[in-house]
Order: sequence, then structure tokens, then C-alpha cells
Amino acid sequence: MPDATFTAPDLTTFARLDELGLAATGQCLAPDRAVLACRVVEPDQWCRRCGCQGVLRDTVTRRLAHEPLGWRPTTLVVTVRRYRCTGCAHVWRQDTTRAARPRARLSRRALRWALEGIVCQHLSVARVAEGLGVAWNTANDAVLAEGKRVLIDDEHRFDGVKVVGVDEHVWRHTPKGEKYVTVIIDLTPIRAGTGPARLLDMVEGRSKAVFKTWLSERAPQWREQIEVVAMDGFTGFKTAVAEELPDAVAVMDPFHVIHLGGNELDECRRRVQQETCGHRGRKGDPLYTARRTLHTGADLLTDKQKNRLEALFAAEAHVEVWATWGIYQRMIAAYREPDRARGRQLLADVIEIISKNVPEALIEVRRLGRTLNRRASDILAYFTRPGTSNGPTEAINGRLEHLRGSALGFRNLTHYITRALLETGGFRPQLHPGL
Repeated sequence: MPDATFTAPDLTTFARLDELGLAATGQCLAPDRAVLACRVVEPDQWCRRCGCQGVLRDTVTRRLAHEPLGWRPTTLVVTVRRYRCTGCAHVWRQDTTRAARPRARLSRRALRWALEGIVCQHLSVARVAEGLGVAWNTANDAVLAEGKRVLIDDEHRFDGVKVVGVDEHVWRHTPKGEKYVTVIIDLTPIRAGTGPARLLDMVEGRSKAVFKTWLSERAPQWREQIEVVAMDGFTGFKTAVAEELPDAVAVMDPFHVIHLGGNELDECRRRVQQETCGHRGRKGDPLYTARRTLHTGADLLTDKQKNRLEALFAAEAHVEVWATWGIYQRMIAAYREPDRARGRQLLADVIEIISKNVPEALIEVRRLGRTLNRRASDILAYFTRPGTSNGPTEAINGRLEHLRGSALGFRNLTHYITRALLETGGFRPQLHPGL
């Protein structure tokens, strides 16, 4: 650092105590932590009741966990003066709100450090508590309260949202088994190319009423600016959008459309397996061996995979699997077409073909045709609304799975939602503008 300007060592500045209105008066290095003795810099000798000057009565100490120095837990022992009014005999303490909130056990710098650790470094609460040298409950309560106050309750957090994604998420480790929550994602940065998607909110339950209620609670001006809503095939989300966001375009994203086709392909393969072999797929059965190859795009197949499929489809008993696989591949090809207008036409042709005059033997294709025909407008809307895939929503779901695993599960849904928002709510630039 050739341009750095050095000054005399100052423990108050080094530990950033001046930001808290404190000054260091001593230090003690214990085996498990560092302890800094401090005093409050600003005098506070005027009575808050009558305005008369007070006289020093005695002193008390306040212990605060501070941001760790060198990952060694640091504790502040703050000497606080108590005054007695010469007029009304009222007794009060020096104001320490710059250093910490009333009755808090963490200094404001410790809170900031903990919040940055949770949001930016993705630390667990246990690691933050260890770094601060406090109990897990103390760190957890303080971080959740500060994160909610500073970040989640920000009145401008929903500003600029124009593209929304909605999906379900499984909340495990609950007292009564698995439950579902509805996750709402801001996809606007993806479409604009300005950054990753972010979690807007999580609501307990998975139904039309849950999403509809959440939308109705938003301001009318906010609902009017929503242009596109990306979703899966659940009709409840579609109905809620139609009722609460009549001007928004519903888009069924490619991930779930292809997933529908893949599910029907699997159902066809299992059915034919039972009809031809009389049992579920086993090692060595051609249909079972090719189960993953069937889901690979035709343009990505290796020579070995191509030979495997040729041998599989050569059997007359597998003709229904071959026909279903052909439809599945045409759907993939439509989405991979560089020309979006042509891709839209290709997929529209597929939907039209499988929506009528399909042989009765192709049970799964007929069922897929009914589903795609019912949501055709939402499916084809993707090609005129680029950047509206629910893929980022699935990515955030993956981050939530990681969060739940690192925390060994959440039994309290309120804590889970708060931690999920801090983890994937896009708050990192607010704490570290360089990120």
C-alpha cells in the first residue's frame, strides 16, 4: 500500500469504537476472547425531566458482544455513568443508544458483522454465534430482528418489479410432516440483464387463495406495473393472476412444459414395461436401461446412445414409446430453435397434432395433448416474452434447499421465511455495494 497514510496506533479507531460513541480505556486478552474496557464519550449530565444539571452518582457496566477481531470473540465492557438531578432527584444513565439498542447484548457493529455474515458470506447462525461468543438464540434473534428491520421491511423493496415468477416449495422438518409454501420471485433483473433473480416473499400454503391473497395485499399501483407472471402448470396460480392481474400475461415456462412431456414419456415407458414384461423395470431390461437416454435431446446423443435407442425402437412392442419419444423431442427442438418465431410455430404445430385424432393406444400422448391445448396461450407466450423462464425460480429453490440443509431444518416457519429472504432476497449489494 504505497499511498497509505499511517497514523499513531489507536485502539479506539482500530476496533471502530468511535462509530459507537465509545473510547477504549483498556484491554484484556482472555484465552477464549478479547475484552475491551470502554467509556461513553459524550457527557449526559442534564436531566431529561426538568432540565437541571445532574451530579455524578456512580457507575455501572454494560457488556456487549462486538465484532470479532481476527475471528477472536470480542466483548466490550462499557462503563456507564449514572447521574442524579439536583432539582427533581431523578436518576438516569448515560445514553448508549449509539453503541447498542436498549437491552441488546450485541453492539451495532456486531449486528452489522453478523448480518453481513448471514447475507453475504452465507454463514450459519451457529458460526456467527461462535464468532461473536454468544448463545445461538441470542445471535439468531438479533440477526432476524435486524435483518427484518433494515432489509425486509424496507418500503422500497418491491419497487421496479415488472416480471414475477411463482412456484411451490416443500418446507420439510415440520412437526406434522412436509408442508408447502408458495414462493414469489422477482424475474425483472433476468429479463433486463442487470442481475440475478431475487426472492420477494414466501407464503404458507399452496393454492389459488394463497397467491390471490398475497396479490390483493399489494398496492394497486404495484399490481398495475406487473407485465408478466411466469408459472408452472398449476391452474390455481393461473386463476389468481387472471383475477388480480388482468393486464398481466401468464407464461408457462419451458422447464415445466418439458417436464410435463418427460413425465408422460416415463408413464408410457412404465406402462409398456408392465405390458411386455409383467414387472417393473429391472437391470438388463431394454426400457429400463434407456430410461435416462430417452430424456436426452436428440442433438446431444452420443453414438452409443443412438445405437441403444435404435435397438430399443426396433422392437414392435416399443412402438408406443417411440411415438411418445418423438413428440417429446419435437417439443425440445421447438424451444432450442434460435428463431423464436419459428420455435413458436413448431411448438404450436406439436400442440395441434397431439390435441386431436391421436390413436387411443397412445394414452399418454392424448393426455399430454389435452393439458398443452388447455394452456396453449400461456405456453406460446414464452416466445414473445423472452427472459420469463421459471428457471431462476428453480435455482432459488435450490438455494433454499441448501439453506435448510445447513441449518439442519427449520421448525418455525416465520424464522424460515426470514432466513430465506435474507439468503436469496438480493440484499447483498445493500450491505456490500461492490458485490
